[in-house]
This record gives sequence, structure tokens and C-alpha cells, in this order.
Amino acid sequence: MGAGGTPSARASALTPASHQRPGAALHPGAWWLWALSLGTAATRTTNPLLLALLVTVSAYVVITRRPHAPWARSYGAFVKLALAVLLIRLLFTTVLGSPIPGTHTLLTLPEVPLPDWAQGIRLGGRVTAEGLAFALYDAMKLATLLICVGAANALANPARLLKSLPGALYEMGVAVVVALTFAPNLIADVQRLRAARRLRGRPDRGVRGLLQVGLPVLEGALERSVALAAAMDARGYGRTARVPPAVRRTTAALTLGGLLGICAGTYGLLTAAGGTYGVPVLLAGGAAALGGLWLGGRRTVRTRYRPDRWGARAWLVTGSGVAVAALLFLAAARDPAALHPGVVPLEAPALPLWPAAAVLLGLLPAFVTPAPEPAPVSAKEPS
Repeated sequence: MGAGGTPSARASALTPASHQRPGAALHPGAWWLWALSLGTAATRTTNPLLLALLVTVSAYVVITRRPHAPWARSYGAFVKLALAVLLIRLLFTTVLGSPIPGTHTLLTLPEVPLPDWAQGIRLGGRVTAEGLAFALYDAMKLATLLICVGAANALANPARLLKSLPGALYEMGVAVVVALTFAPNLIADVQRLRAARRLRGRPDRGVRGLLQVGLPVLEGALERSVALAAAMDARGYGRTARVPPAVRRTTAALTLGGLLGICAGTYGLLTAAGGTYGVPVLLAGGAAALGGLWLGGRRTVRTRYRPDRWGARAWLVTGSGVAVAALLFLAAARDPAALHPGVVPLEAPALPLWPAAAVLLGLLPAFVTPAPEPAPVSAKEPS
């Protein structure tokens, strides 16, 4: 027997893990539900310690379970966007002031007098620690939500998620995936054209350089779009089945009513006054929207090759995120002071123990999901 082993052994060694274990990969919808549940939990608190713990939990899961794929590198962009949200909110509070009264003055900026019709707005003036603390707590909530969405983008394969979409959303999902796929090509085209202009001694910056680079990029994008459209048309994309007019009207009514119900229910959950009607309206809207999507899927004629299974791991991942959101909802109702530290008078935020333990339940996906495949290493030819 040679050093390379039997042919079957060599074929097994060259086969990717995803083909060896077709059911090992987690359903992408479970990652999205887990991340959105963590984001929902972040909306129930302004405690910076709990929000930092949510960010830490999502970051740990991303670090340990993010696959080695180009689409999985978007987490850093969402983290930068979250930091930009924090800085912009603090900058606006510093320049435009804050409605929160405060006694601890950090600095005093020159105040610009404004006309009478601009009452309630000021430029400059006192910058207090209470106003900055309130702005920081409020901005951290939005930043945490953005980071949770970034975690879902880094963990869920968009192509596999497209396979799992209902038939009514398939065409929209195809458009989103195609747009996300073409974005790296546009960036590569811009870099290539700028490098070519620099080598020729031509300017690649400013308005003139932007125009000279932008037109070839748009031309290349148009050519790729036309080629992709022709290929998709040849493969039968976009064909629809005939459905009765009554079914179409029922589908539109259910979908529109369901979306309105989801919006009204979500608004009720996010406000203190709508807590009584938020959950029933949200559930009714979700049921109507699902019914509309099910009926709308009858128009789309397509098959699924090796559909993703929703297994026990997917239930555990989804359940861990839902448990975090539900427990923080309960904590916000029972002890709102712990989840919303006061800023007037200014006090140091404390870490509530059992809500913090509830947030740690979000770490479950790091232990129950399969580890990502190692990064491919380019093998060198023997000399």
C-alpha cells in the first residue's frame, strides 16, 4: 500500500465536513431568532453593565462559532457602526445640549444665540455629566441592537437562509442575496481601477477621479447584472403559478393586516402604556402574516434541494435567546429601577444578579452547536 492510503481514505480526507455530516450545520433561521431575541432583550434595559454583558455574550458566540467565509466578516463593520452611533449621540448631546437637568458641569461651550422660533434648541452651553450619562445609556441600547444584528449576519449563511424562506418571499430574498454578493465585486473593481490609474500617473482622488473610476464600475456592474438576469431566466427563475383572484385578495389582506398588527404590537411592547395590548396584537398580526405568506407561496413554483432541518440544536439555540428576552421582560416589570439606573441624581449603575444570570443563558449556542470547519490551507505541490 502506498503512502497516500487507499483511494476511499483519500476521498474521505478530501471531503469537506459539511458533506460528511449533512445534518451537523445549524439552521440559519435559528441564529437569526437567537440574535433578534438578544436584541429584543437589549430594548428592555438601559443598564450599561447588562448591555455590555449582552454584547460580550454575542461576541463570544461569534468568535467561537463564526465560519471561515467572506460573508462572515461583516461583524466588524457592525461593531464599527455601533461605535459610530455612540460617538454621534455623545457629540450631539455635547453640542445641542440635553433635556436632562444636571448639577455636575463638565465644561461650558460658547452658546450661540438663536431666534425665537427655535425655542427649545440651543447650540453650546453647559455640558453636564447627567446629560452625557443619559445619552450614553440610551445610545448603548441601539448599539447593542446593531451588534446583535451583526452577530446574526456573521453566523447565518445567507444562501442557506434563502433556501429556507417561504415561497412568497423567495424573489425578494434572491434580490437581497444577489445584492450582497455583488457588493464585494464593486469594491474590488474600485480598488483595481484606482490602482490602474495610479500606475498610469492619473489622479484617483477628488471629483474628477471619482467620475473616471465610477463610470467603469457602473458599466461592469450593469454587464454582470445583464449576464446574471439572462442566466436566471434560462434556469426558470421568476415563473409563477396561476391562482384564483379571491386567493390573491385574501393573501394581500392577510399580509398587510398582519404587518400592521406586528408594527402595532411591537410599538405596544416598546412603550410602557401599551404593555397590555402589545402581546395579543403582536401574536394576532404574526398569525395573519404567516397565513398570508403561506397562501402567497402557492404562486411560486420551485423545488428545494437538501432542505435544512430544524433539529434539536436549533431549538436549543432559539430557546436560549427567547429565554433571555422573556426573563429581561420579567425583570423590567418586577424591578424597573435595576434595569434603568437613574441619572438624576447621578449614581453608579449596579449589576442586578438574576438578570445578569439570565443574559448568560445566551452563551448556550457556543457549547451546543458544532464548531466551524478550519480555514482551508493551500497545499503546495511537492518539488
